Amino acid sequence: MRTLFLLLLLPALAWSQTKSITLEDVYKKGTFRTDAVMASFGESKAAAPAMQWDRLTDASGKKIGRPDEVIACESNSALQLLRIKTEPIYRRSSKSLLYLFNAKDSSLLQIGGDTKSLHPQFSPDGQHLSYIQSNNLMLYTIATGTTTAVTTDGKWNYIINGNCDWVYEEEFEFSRAYEWSPKGNYIAYYRFDESGVKEFNMTMYDNAHNSDYRYKYPKAGDDNSAIEIHIYDVNKASKAKAQYETGDIYIPRIKWTTDDRQLIVFWMNRHQNVLKLLSTDAATGKSSLLYEEKNKYFVEINDDWWFLKDAKHYLFTSEMNGYRHLYLYGLDGTTKKQLTKGNVEVTEVNGVDEVNKRIFYTLAWPRPMDRNLFVTDFNGEKTYALTQGEGWNRVSFNDDFSKFILYYSNINTPQTVSLQQVLVDKKKGISAVQEKVFGESPKLKATLREYGFGAVEFMRIPNSKGDTLNGWMLKPAGFDAAKKYPVLFCNYGGPGSQQVANRFGAVSNWHQLLAQKGFIVVSVDNTGTGYRGEEFKKKTYLQLGKLEIEDQIDAANFLAKLPWVDKAKIGHWGWSYGGFMSSLAITKGAGIFSAAVAVAPVTSWRFYDNIYTERYMQTPKENPGGYDDNSPINHTDKIKGKYLIIHGTADDNVHFQNATQMISALVKSNIDFESAYYPNKNHGISGMADNTTFHLWSKKTNWILNVLGNENTLR
Repeated sequence: MRTLFLLLLLPALAWSQTKSITLEDVYKKGTFRTDAVMASFGESKAAAPAMQWDRLTDASGKKIGRPDEVIACESNSALQLLRIKTEPIYRRSSKSLLYLFNAKDSSLLQIGGDTKSLHPQFSPDGQHLSYIQSNNLMLYTIATGTTTAVTTDGKWNYIINGNCDWVYEEEFEFSRAYEWSPKGNYIAYYRFDESGVKEFNMTMYDNAHNSDYRYKYPKAGDDNSAIEIHIYDVNKASKAKAQYETGDIYIPRIKWTTDDRQLIVFWMNRHQNVLKLLSTDAATGKSSLLYEEKNKYFVEINDDWWFLKDAKHYLFTSEMNGYRHLYLYGLDGTTKKQLTKGNVEVTEVNGVDEVNKRIFYTLAWPRPMDRNLFVTDFNGEKTYALTQGEGWNRVSFNDDFSKFILYYSNINTPQTVSLQQVLVDKKKGISAVQEKVFGESPKLKATLREYGFGAVEFMRIPNSKGDTLNGWMLKPAGFDAAKKYPVLFCNYGGPGSQQVANRFGAVSNWHQLLAQKGFIVVSVDNTGTGYRGEEFKKKTYLQLGKLEIEDQIDAANFLAKLPWVDKAKIGHWGWSYGGFMSSLAITKGAGIFSAAVAVAPVTSWRFYDNIYTERYMQTPKENPGGYDDNSPINHTDKIKGKYLIIHGTADDNVHFQNATQMISALVKSNIDFESAYYPNKNHGISGMADNTTFHLWSKKTNWILNVLGNENTLR
């Protein structure tokens, strides 16, 4: 009897002997830091002598300190550009003081004076430096030491040359708005006239009387900057203006072909459902149509465009046939090939081997949450899988595509890093063989065992529309099916996103902390998320929030029927779009969700920027119901549970205005709520030195424990 008692007690003893995960472990100590791995291709190259940057002095003898970034000149190994005293601007932009270092004579020359500059670049031929200063494009000639102002009309909140305005940087995902031609004879650059764009202001709480920050932010339905593309001839110091249909349009990209005079201007209408590629002559600005794509919803913009060295073809990805696939077209319009096919999505193009005419790419296969590496030829006739099975494979190739470094993990297993060789056999085809394992995360794996990290399970949940949703579930430590546990949904849910991914890190250390305290943690990718084809992703068109929250409600109702779920304690949390979803969960989902935490949420798409919002919703004038029917602000009277809203007051992306308007609606509906705001913090609401990160996650965790905890959870 005593032996049987001890055997029954062993699982409980094993659980109790694991270390408790703390917020300090997660957000301060780095307890679960990934093992450092030194991975290389082992190709012998002469090691460059280590530079002692701290000893460098400028012309006046002043030490500049260690640079924040060192930019090498590819065509002249002696030249390096140093960025120091860098400060961030928005998500993808920063400005710095610039220095040109010449290793031949150890000279150090300041470029641009004491005014900080953006986007410094060497010209392809190594003769010039380009950079943006005070909204103007500048050109420094290295041999003569002279500086030319390519533009002179730049002015804050009026004219921007060579750098993006806020909404282009955020939504078209680039900041440097100029490109050198392949041989360095031309620079193509954007000119933004944002004088007609409405300003948004934020109070910065930085002194006795505060200060006011104003910048141009076009909200849904607002006017955009007027966009021009100019092409500067470096040798002649002359300019040509690219010719295209003007008006209410976007230019989301410009790219050079391998021809030094052929610039491709990407043109889109405001609804973003028509994309044209215009072949533009650098000398004259005259253009002709190279490619056109139309979509009944919208066309996704990305950087998956390669203009090949043969000067005859270009590669790109498109959803034109329902799933994202690879295409090879001819510049003369005669060749049009679809290279990959099937009900599966290309998620990344890893490399284009033009010598052997092969394309290496990643597929969301065999399931949408997995990733595997494939290769196909330029005809799309011979395709081979270089990795297989369930899991997440991320790769990095060497220059000649003969080897790649493979980073493999799955949702429960930290990454293994290995060196793989690409084998080409005329009979058997192309395969990969492992040469070396660089690391298998032994320290992290031991730490996870020490702290009793739980195993995550994938699940498939039917919704009320006939679709099946992908999800994952993390059960509490010491799970007992005879008990009832509270549930926390962790959701983002925005267009094309994915949280249900078979990679380590998809379930966070914070999720494990909650599970250790007795919570069931789940994530469900709703309608509108990515890698399941165009129709699944674009069903939410013109009605953001509607189908997404209905799916979350369906999933919550499904889980509530499980015997070990406390159906009175089901919560939802999210950040940004996820905060929008959490706010809908506690309003439109009031019958099933009893608590929600919304961090930096959009509460009405009328308050968000026009490029993102109108891509999915058109304008408020065209689609008023789509904006208002699913805005949490208009459903606050439905709330029955607890609601916590958190925001940074200096959020340049999702404005603090979203929180204030939500709170006004809550007050009007006489709904009790809790809120927290972080002064001068942006959309990330982060900070280690001032304790912001730890404070935010502590507050959120403690609130969830107090509001959603039951007799089977730990405080």
